[in-house]
Amino acid sequence: MTLRAPVSLRGSRALRALGDAVARAMPVLLAAVAVPAVLAPVPAARADDVRDSQREVLRTLDLPAAWRISEGRGVTVAVLDSGVDRDHRDLVGSVTEGKDFTAGANPPGVSPLRLHGTYMASLIAGHGHGPGGADGVIGVAPRARVLSVRVILEDEEPGFREFNTAERYENVVARGIRHAVDRGADVINMSISKELATREERSAIRYAISKGVVLVAAAGNEGAEETDASGYAPYSYPAAFPGVVSVAATDRGLRRASFSNRNPSVLVAAPGVDILGAGPGDEYWVGRGTSQATALVSGVVALIKAKYPKMSPALVVQAITVGATRRPTGGYDTGTGFGVVNATRALAAAARISRHTLTAEGAGGAGGHDPARPLGLAVEPVRVVHRDRDRITLYGGVAVAAGLGAVVSLIALAVFVGRTRSPGAFEKPGPDPVASPWP
Repeated sequence: MTLRAPVSLRGSRALRALGDAVARAMPVLLAAVAVPAVLAPVPAARADDVRDSQREVLRTLDLPAAWRISEGRGVTVAVLDSGVDRDHRDLVGSVTEGKDFTAGANPPGVSPLRLHGTYMASLIAGHGHGPGGADGVIGVAPRARVLSVRVILEDEEPGFREFNTAERYENVVARGIRHAVDRGADVINMSISKELATREERSAIRYAISKGVVLVAAAGNEGAEETDASGYAPYSYPAAFPGVVSVAATDRGLRRASFSNRNPSVLVAAPGVDILGAGPGDEYWVGRGTSQATALVSGVVALIKAKYPKMSPALVVQAITVGATRRPTGGYDTGTGFGVVNATRALAAAARISRHTLTAEGAGGAGGHDPARPLGLAVEPVRVVHRDRDRITLYGGVAVAAGLGAVVSLIALAVFVGRTRSPGAFEKPGPDPVASPWP
């Protein structure tokens, strides 16, 4: 993963794009592509160009209107990523550190970089700084809390190779999901991508959904590469798991960004090009990718969960899809799903849907059953019946021969009866003079 160079607000805040960089392949990818940038010697024209640079995204998601309804207060969003700098001035006071599932990959004494995770957390729950929080990054759900769960290393970290080759790190994403659920997360953001799915991840996702947690993940950034035999970009996990909101990225024209994966797993889309967010050490970064789009959608989910905390994941997802704008012709396509997420419309849809929410209850209790454990009592093994093909053929032949014999017998009987009939056997009888007294 490559991000734009950090931008310090101590100097000039203007940015100038130089070109594209290609993200390196890895078993687990940070789902962000980025374009290098440098500081341009142009003085800031306004008090805070960071907030100004966000205005287009805020307008696309219709956030000013949505914030009059919900700001995400009381909701915890778990950010399964490379770690979050909880001391960044736009996040301070909003971040709780969860477990680090990458522990031991870096050499002793090496601190995590926390680049990508801080970036994503700021898009979800950044609250800005300064008087009235008017400066810096404002997230989609500025009153939400962030639970940082480290499940991945930046590719610049010295333990990167160890992390991606050691067997003990194989199911860190699955373990991170379960940890986030057990720590009270309402939403799980996964701006990460991998090619292969595991049974442990599938089970962890089912566990999260059974506990009412909404999972949001990046559709992946291989959309510009050669498609497979089906004509689609490769599926990305955990986004492609059933029940997970798979998010594509759109460009400035709200069309599918060229790098964004296109396949039937895509559910919705959000802006993913030239998105500004926070970086460690009070820095700011600009990048592009389905990572950024995913974080924005997780923020919208947080707004809904704050307003309607008892809504099930399926109904939250329905509200997001119903409220989407820029809907494709026919209602759906594999590039942007059901359209571009709109926070205000999603909240309005949630208001309608929430009135009809029902909670299923069963033997597993309201909390749901852990799908990784057996359900119910053990049952007897299924008895397999092996059929003798030779006998089936023999008995079938006998049955066919018997049937033919019956047909031949019926034909012969009909011919015999026809030959024994007399010519007048069916002539109409004349009047009987004895039986009829009248002339």
